[in-house]
Amino acid sequence: MSLLEQMLRIRTIELEISRRYPEGKMRTPTHLSVGQEAAAVGVCSVLKPGDQVVSTHRAHAHYLAMGGSLNALIAELYGRATGCSGGMGGSMHLVDRSVGFMGSTSIVGGTIPIGVGLAWAKKLRKEPGIVVVFHGDAAVEEGVWHESANFASLHKLPVLFVCENNSYSCYTHISERQPDRPLTRLAQGHRLGLYSTNSRDPYKIAGIARQVRAAVESKGPIFLEIKTDRYLEHCGPNGDDHLNYRDVKMLERIKQDDPIKGIEPGTDLLGGVRKAFELAEASPNPVQVPVYAN
Repeated sequence: MSLLEQMLRIRTIELEISRRYPEGKMRTPTHLSVGQEAAAVGVCSVLKPGDQVVSTHRAHAHYLAMGGSLNALIAELYGRATGCSGGMGGSMHLVDRSVGFMGSTSIVGGTIPIGVGLAWAKKLRKEPGIVVVFHGDAAVEEGVWHESANFASLHKLPVLFVCENNSYSCYTHISERQPDRPLTRLAQGHRLGLYSTNSRDPYKIAGIARQVRAAVESKGPIFLEIKTDRYLEHCGPNGDDHLNYRDVKMLERIKQDDPIKGIEPGTDLLGGVRKAFELAEASPNPVQVPVYAN
């Protein structure tokens, strides 16, 4: 499957999640990555067996790009036992160690120290591979990002910090949260290797990520900023009509550069997505563990 096909697959899945969400059967908050797929697909396409990934509350694209099961993802959103987290985690708490997807969390910056810990374990055990820590631009405002970046730099750990910079923390633009300076300057303060791109082309991102991955494995931690755009609401299924927190006309201009603009999903893809929802609805609920009073 080409990188554009992978992007289209992720977009199709997430738009179907958005369409079905108002039915009230997915009892979990959802944060969609529509518009940001190139970053997930480009980076994950160059990873090798033994590499690991941790993600954020906006994790669907990363999980699918790592080879995660579509059926297990949808079942998790429905809270079913066949979900990748056994139906106990929901949209923001995905995990599938079989494909190197080591977890995601609803807490901003919550998986950053986990990813650095995984990289520390790799170094102690002399295991091959790297750990990719996906996070957003708001995560660099958290103390745990700085602590983790400092520790990774000090010990030259095989960790790649991938900052998907969509310029927004919920509804607040970065210009209202941070002084006017590049995010790479923060990473530079911790002596991380630095790369930044505003490309929307998954092949160009993959080319950069391939070079960066090799450097991380041989030399240590790198900060890769990918400037991107989130097309939809921060949380939930709402579409452009609800984007009252930013310039909708600007967003429309941004969408003109969408690498999969105008590409329609085929019948096989649509059928597979529909089947995943059918399987989820037919799957059993998790076994309830009884709680006994003392």
